[in-house]
Order: sequence, then structure tokens, then C-alpha cells
Amino acid sequence: MAKGLVIVESPAKAKTIQKYLGKGFTVEASLGHVKDLPKSTLGVDIDNDFETEYIVIPGKEKVVAKLKKLASGVDTIYLAPDPDREGEAIAAHLAEELGDGAKKKKKKKKDEVNGHERIRRVTFNEITQRAVKEAFERPRDIDRHLVDAQQARRVLDRIVGYQVSPLLWDKVRRGLSAGRVQTVALRLIVEREREIKAFEKKEYWTIDAHLAGPKPPAFDARFLGKGEEKIEVPNEEESQKITSALEKADWVVRTVEKKERRRNATPPFTTSKLQQDASRKLRFSVKRAMMIAQRLYEGVELGDEGLVGLITYMRTDSTRVAPEALTEVREYIGQNYGPQYLPESPNTYKEKKEAQAAHEAIRPTSALRHPDQVKQYLKEDELKVYTLIWQRFIASQMNPAVFDQTTIDIDAKMGTDAFWFRVTGSVEKFDGFLKVYKESKEGKDEEDEELKHKLPALEAGQKLTLRELKPEQHFTEPPPRYNEASLVKELEERGIGRPSTYSAILSTIQERQYVTKTGGKFIPTEIGLVVTDLLVENFTDIFDIQYTARLEEELDEIEEGKEGWTDALADFYKKFEKDLRYAQKHMENIKRMEKPTDEKCERCGSPLVIKWGKHGSFYACSAYDKEDLNSCTFTKENPINLPDLDSADVQETGAADEYCENCGRIMVLKRGRFGQFMACTGYPDCKTTRRLDQGKKVPDIPLDEKCPKCDRNMVIRHGRYGEFTSCSGYPDCKYVKQNYIGVKCPLCKDGDLVEKKARKGNTFYGCSNYPKCKFTSAGKPLAEKCPSCGSEYLVEKYLKSGPVIACPNKECDYERPNPDATPPQQQPAAQA
Repeated sequence: MAKGLVIVESPAKAKTIQKYLGKGFTVEASLGHVKDLPKSTLGVDIDNDFETEYIVIPGKEKVVAKLKKLASGVDTIYLAPDPDREGEAIAAHLAEELGDGAKKKKKKKKDEVNGHERIRRVTFNEITQRAVKEAFERPRDIDRHLVDAQQARRVLDRIVGYQVSPLLWDKVRRGLSAGRVQTVALRLIVEREREIKAFEKKEYWTIDAHLAGPKPPAFDARFLGKGEEKIEVPNEEESQKITSALEKADWVVRTVEKKERRRNATPPFTTSKLQQDASRKLRFSVKRAMMIAQRLYEGVELGDEGLVGLITYMRTDSTRVAPEALTEVREYIGQNYGPQYLPESPNTYKEKKEAQAAHEAIRPTSALRHPDQVKQYLKEDELKVYTLIWQRFIASQMNPAVFDQTTIDIDAKMGTDAFWFRVTGSVEKFDGFLKVYKESKEGKDEEDEELKHKLPALEAGQKLTLRELKPEQHFTEPPPRYNEASLVKELEERGIGRPSTYSAILSTIQERQYVTKTGGKFIPTEIGLVVTDLLVENFTDIFDIQYTARLEEELDEIEEGKEGWTDALADFYKKFEKDLRYAQKHMENIKRMEKPTDEKCERCGSPLVIKWGKHGSFYACSAYDKEDLNSCTFTKENPINLPDLDSADVQETGAADEYCENCGRIMVLKRGRFGQFMACTGYPDCKTTRRLDQGKKVPDIPLDEKCPKCDRNMVIRHGRYGEFTSCSGYPDCKYVKQNYIGVKCPLCKDGDLVEKKARKGNTFYGCSNYPKCKFTSAGKPLAEKCPSCGSEYLVEKYLKSGPVIACPNKECDYERPNPDATPPQQQPAAQA
């Protein structure tokens, strides 16, 4: 009989572990979870102490049957899923199915062979030979507290999803979903958007004096106030008063303060910090970064070494480092960078109170494995992530960087009065950990500004020469929209979700079309705004930010054995049930919404109302009556809830290069058969594409042509279905230039035929009198009678045999070659 069956989640992980265990062990993959709550029902008996009904996931029956067959022929079953709540739950479900107590699933039964438990749990933070062998020397029982914490989260999410989502289907639209944590994340984005819209910018001025001392270089000092009092400059008038007075001032150094400033190394990566740095430095989405880290953890083929796990477990909120790893990295730093970079004792970092003590920070499994040594074995994106992790870990155990900081206060004297100016500069004295790694930041800060200032040697009392005064107008700016890095940071700081869930949260709110990403920034869609308002208004407790964070703390307490999982659920359900009853009674039915407006119908002059349809809100004529076929059917798009794409943060990112979310390369504009689209320059290795309406705003192109309605300039715009030409005065002037083809409509005889774009992007031809005239043609009509049947027009067609001119009459077979036709431009199939 074999020594044992080892079960892990993935085939890649199984392959690496099999190499370390050798003969006598069979390593198989469960391919993730094998059991879950049923999809068709709630799966939770709330009235019976939240008893759960877990079933084998449909499609996993063959996996479970295979594992059962293998389990029947071994002495011991080792359950080795990942060392976290999800991994522990997978292990518990496998134990239920593989143990002798599988038929009695409500009670855990020990399966003993020769006096010891047959089913054992093994965990390791890294997949290396040493770590795996040590884990198998110290197997343990399944940790029921960890399982309970996972089960509590699963049941919480199931209750919210299954009981709130149907409300949204009934009141808004089918297919919508509510999530306990995703709704709170969406709420943050919506509230930030409203902050931006409500923001009133305020004018202020800065005054810089370009000064020179006895020795170069000249430098800029900024106005702070008068005497010792700080003063703001609110407008141009005040700025001119100050600058006029300064023209006659005597400039003297008031004080020179020099001090040494130390900048400490940053701790090794936790999950959230890795996600943030991968987003800022590599421009990888959170989902992409975690997928790559998973591959590095599970094992990569390194030539003669074979499969090797390159990093430790990547879902962690701990900054702890194993003693043997500290010893290795300190030896590496001393040998490769010199003793001046090595601190006397290892650097230690403060842990968060909820950090799991058994976990380590994300680090390379060996500090000796420099990125250059593994470069030839890794894909480009894998190398980027591994390099980031390696550099951060090495830097975390190095000495601080040291700067000489100089602050000079200057008086601009005018008799007894003096205006106060200041300049601060920093000079790097010792690079320390910055030799290896510099942490990314959201925008520039004071430290970056200080490093730009190169100052001469000055002493108090020295006179300075004014070369130029530089007053400059500024306006306060609203808070920036969230990007992936800043949203993860906000979620972590507020205690919403856990690092292991951030990737799923960000993916879900985008997949549900609650938000879009423009220039890398999250902008709520109209449906996202509506759903957030309805849920926050009607579920005051459940989607409260502080309450969601408190629930996360309760899950941590369940994991630590301080609270029973059913007790936590009972407390939650009291609040939830109250909110649910209120929502069922009071939630507004958006489907029946009909809000009056001051706008008039462009067709009949009746008042317009705002209604809700399949694709969101729209303007409709109040004179419409579904019982009266002759009533006005006028509708138009509602731009009210659309975000301001001209805001500073979107414009700033819009002017810069756009990067592929999958591989980090630059995206470029291409043209295909359905119009323009963005494509990754890494093609064919990376086939990422997106429509122009799915992200970065394409700037309007001004034309010399004038609008026939208001005489403003026309512009080329990029809409959902491609390019179009319209008035630059929108929304005051809504003129859109039609692409007339010079053919009268053969159906109504009054309208002209125009080229149009369908929703799917294909071109068709219709009457300018639509919707009164419904004429359409897939082929381009030509003002030429059919010589065979007398049809008033012919059409251009593109057949496999080549372009032809043919009769549209199905009963007529007239057709002739069209050698002058320009075939439609083809888009590469791989990037379509």
C-alpha cells in the first residue's frame, strides 16, 4: 500500500510537490473547491441555527470519484490546499467526502488507522523541498475555527446575494446582483463621483521669487506670509499688490536650518501592497497580478533544477519573515552590497492586529535567486512581478536612506515690514535601501519637490538678489477618482474585505457594468448609481461602511475561536431581516419611473418625461400612448447621469499613454472592419483589445466646417459605434451631421438615404425621415434603375467571388461585376 495520497488544489502545485515527495506518494489536484452551497436554492436553514446544505459542485463528480478511488488504496490522506480559510474549507470538504463518515456528513468522524488519524492536514507557506518535508513531518488536524470563518463569510454572502438580488430584478432590471462587500466598494466609488460633481473650485495664487546668492545656483523660494504670519493669496488683485511691493524690497536670509533626515525601508509585500505596486509600477490589473503571483508560488520550471516555487504564499496580510530567510537575505546584502547597507540587527515591522501570525510576507523563496538568474525561464510578465517581489524583500532588510535637508527662510524687507519666503531642499547623502527599490506613490509629494531644489551654501544675514517674481494662478482640485491601486488602499484602510477578496471585488463591479474604467479611473455607470442609491437608502445597516468593517473583525474573531460563527450570523440576520422588510415595502420601483422635466419634445412640443428602460434612463414624449398607434414615439438619450469626462484626472490620464491591463505594454489605436479600437502592441503574444467606449476617452478632432444650425465649428467625435461628426456646441446644439450618399429614399420618395452604424458596428443605409420611414438596406443603394425588372435602385454587394452591383428584388437575378468598388477594410481576426 502506498504511503499516502496528497491532495492540493491545482495541477501545477501537484506537479511541484510530487517532485519533492518522490515515490510512495500520489499527488492529485481537486481543481479548487469540490463542495458548495447549491445554486438553485439558498442552501441555508436560517431557522435551524443556520444549518448548511453543501453538495458536490455539479461537474466535480468525476474528480471526487477519482479521489475516493485513490484514497481507498493508501494508508494516509494528506490534505494540502493553501494555508488560509478557503484552503481549510476545501480540506474539510475533502475530508467529508473521503472519510468513512462521508455518508454522515453532519458529524465529523475520525478515520483512524493503527491508532493515528488517517486524514491529516499539512500546510506550507512556500513550495520548496525544505518547507514541504517539514510540513509532512508535522501534520495536524483540520482547524475548525478556520473552516467556520470561511463558512460564515460564505453564508453571509449567500444570504445577501439571494435575498437582495431578486429585489433589484423586480425594481430595476433582471440580472443585477447585490453583494455584501462589492456594494460597499461600489458605494465608495459613487460617493467619490458625487464629491467630484459637488466640488466648487476655489482660486488661489502662489508667488515664487527667483533669487541668487553670492554663489550659484540660483533658486526659487515661495511666498508664505508677512512677518511670522502665514497668508493665503486669494486672487490676482492681492497677488499684484504683493508683487508690486516686492519689486522694491531688500532680500536677506533670515535663518538656515540644516538637519539629517532618514527614510526607513518599506516592509516586504503583503497582498494589498503587492496589488498596489503592481498596478502603479507595472500597470497590471489586480486580477492579473494575483494570477501571475499564483504561478510563481505554485512552481516554475528552472532548467536542471526542475519545478521550483519562486515566492511564498501570495495571500497574506503579515509582514513576518522566517528566521532562516532573514539569515539568508542578510548574508546576501553583506556580500553583494557591502556592510554599510546591512543593519546591525534584522529590520522588524509592526503587524496589523488582524494579521495571521502563521503567515509570512510575500518574498522570494530564496534571496540568492536574483531575477537575472531566472530571467531565461520566466515569461515577461512573470519576470516583472518576481523582480518587484525580490527587490522589495531585499530592500526591506537594508539600512535607511539618509538625506541632508536644508530649510532657508528669507525676508523681503520694506522698511519695518518684511514678507516671508521659504525654500527647502534635500540632497541624498546615502542611498541605503533605495539602491534596490523605491516604493510607488499616488502622485508627487513634498519629498519629491525637495529633491528637485538644488541650493547654494548660505548663511543668516546674507543678502540675495531678486532676478524674477513668478506669480501663478491655481484652482483647488476635487479628490481624484479611484484607480485599482487607490481603491485597494482605501478598502484596506477602512477594513472592508480582505486582501484575498480585493481581486474578486474589483472584477465583479466591472463585470456587472456598475462601473467603467476611463483612463484607468473607476467611473460609476448610471445603473451603478441607481443600484447604490437604492441599496444604501433601504439597507441602512448592511451596506454601512463601518458595519461592513466590523463584520470583517468578527470573521477574524471566529477564526481565532473567540466567537461562534452561528452567533455572529444571528446578530447579522437581526439587522438584515429588519432592513429587508423595509426595502420590500419602500424600495422605489425604477421600472415604473416617470419623472417630469422642463424639456419639450422636438417632434410634437409636448413635455418630456424621464423613463427607465433596458439600457438605463431616457427622455420620452409624455404624449406617447401604447394604445394609440399614432401617438408621438419620440425618445432621446439622457445625459444627466453621465460622468464628467472633462475632469482633471480623466484628462490627465487621457493625455498620457494607455497601458495594457494584461501585460503592461502600450495600447495603440487601430482600425478594423467595425471601426477604430485599442489594441496591445504585444500582439500576437498578447491579444488584448477594447472598444473605444470601454475606457480611455479619445479626444475630439476640431474641423474648419461650420454647424448649419448655430455656426459653431464641427468636430469629429468617437462614440460607442465609431466616428461621427457633430456640433462642438453640444449639448446646447445637438446637430449631428448625416453622411448622405446622394440617393433619394425609394420607399417614401421624400427623404434622403444616409450611411449609419448599427449597434454591432456594421454599416447600413437608412432614410433620413426615420422613424416615419423605416427603409433600410445592408448594401449601399445606387441611383440606377434595374435594367431587368425596373427596380428604382441597385445595391453594392461584396461576395466571395468579388464586388458586384445587384438588384435588391429577390425575384430578380440581375447582377454585374463592380471593379471600381473599394472593399471594406478587414480587421485582423485574432484581434477582432
